[in-house]
Amino acid sequence: MLAVMSQNDEPTDPARTVELDGRLLRTLAHPMRNRMLGLLRVHGPATATTLAERLGVNTGATSYHLRQLAEAGLVVEDDSRGNARDRWWKSAHQGTAFDTGKLLDEEPELTLGFLHGVGQIYAENMFQAIDSLQTMAPEWREASLISDYLFRLSAAETHQMMQEVLAVLEKYRSEDLTAPIPEGAKQVTVQIQAYPRETR
Repeated sequence: MLAVMSQNDEPTDPARTVELDGRLLRTLAHPMRNRMLGLLRVHGPATATTLAERLGVNTGATSYHLRQLAEAGLVVEDDSRGNARDRWWKSAHQGTAFDTGKLLDEEPELTLGFLHGVGQIYAENMFQAIDSLQTMAPEWREASLISDYLFRLSAAETHQMMQEVLAVLEKYRSEDLTAPIPEGAKQVTVQIQAYPRETR
């Protein structure tokens, strides 16, 4: 999970959220880096070896991509862990904000590649949830939702609706995704996509 937010009307907190520009876009356009950053945000600090095991790749690949993420300022070393053999890394931010229109104007191909990668991660999240339904506890099965809604709205109305939805989600946002999860709670993913559809 990448924890990406489309830019809204509220200013972002630079301590929690990084603003995506052309330089950072070039770093995150590689799907492996995108996934690694998401894992660090969701699961907390990790080594190149741990990330390689999670992603099913070799440690050389994750080490290389961690260095690229570090050069971009997206991950930092976790000085509280590790030793001479194992370097631990953590995400420098909990979320990514971006202005889609601005990035499309500046770097159209990179932006589309980045967004396709994000969409792939979102789709995989949903399929994993579907695959786990049979073994999911009844209360969590009841609480989960996979649905879509179709509206007839102007661009301004769509924007307003999204601001209202984001305001609700903000009430439940965790300050630290890597902090211990309270008893009875689970990490819950809420994915939001809103876009115009072609009509025939």
